[in-house]
Amino acid sequence: MVRGAVYGLTAAAIWGGMYVVSDVVLPVIPPFTLLTLRLVLGGAVLLGLLAYQRRNGNGPAFPHRADLPALLGVGIIGFGVSIGAQFVGTDLSTAINGSVVTSASPAFIVLFAALILRERLTVRRVLAVGLASVGVLLILDLSQANFSSDTFRGDVSLAVAAVTWALYSVLVRRVSRNRDTLVVTLAAFAGGLFLTAPAALIESGTRPIGEITPAIVLGVLYLGVISTAVAMWMWNRAFALVDASVASLFFFAQPVVGAALSVILLGQPLTVPLIAGSVLIAAGVLLALRG
Repeated sequence: MVRGAVYGLTAAAIWGGMYVVSDVVLPVIPPFTLLTLRLVLGGAVLLGLLAYQRRNGNGPAFPHRADLPALLGVGIIGFGVSIGAQFVGTDLSTAINGSVVTSASPAFIVLFAALILRERLTVRRVLAVGLASVGVLLILDLSQANFSSDTFRGDVSLAVAAVTWALYSVLVRRVSRNRDTLVVTLAAFAGGLFLTAPAALIESGTRPIGEITPAIVLGVLYLGVISTAVAMWMWNRAFALVDASVASLFFFAQPVVGAALSVILLGQPLTVPLIAGSVLIAAGVLLALRG
């Protein structure tokens, strides 16, 4: 339990910083191009680790061919759809909105855990999902919605990322049973690339890569090595060790770190809808976990 908590909290804290880094890198490298780079870099690091383990005779076995569709499918949802929507949303909206809107994921993890893993669903947990959903809607501010606004469309994309990340996290717990976390993570990266690589190719025709500076290179390395290889392995490991409804609590470290860094480093404002929505999301998450 303690190891699972350490893995989950560390991963979520790393992702809090990811939004700030993404906010700096995305104006130069478009979303799906950046995501493809992130998966390739992260995959290369984990492949190197796998090769090292196997050379020393203690590496995990490769998955059976029959297991590959499930593992690749989980990756398409998690890294193709969810992280893709997250990058698009952060590109169009702001880093602070990204870290807060996606913090609704834990409440939806509770819902998906009940539907897919048959974990107990109570009235309290249903109310929790409702609170988190209202919090997201407050941040989206539908009464003032301008459907042509980049920020609004970005926030909607971030909401999609929150729900699909919850689905991915629950599915990872299911496919990780009796499988090595490193192998599961690598297979998921490969699944994500099935979607992100073609999207990056299409994207390059309308939005080329900008000027690459040392800061951009460092940002890409952070996103690929730290935020992908290290943090994704830790997150998947946490869900392999701890019940999904409990592990979802760890995700809440992300908006705390992300919002703090966005205000301190990027000077992004704390608006009333953002604060109110954050409170409701936090209340929903805590209510779900108490239930």
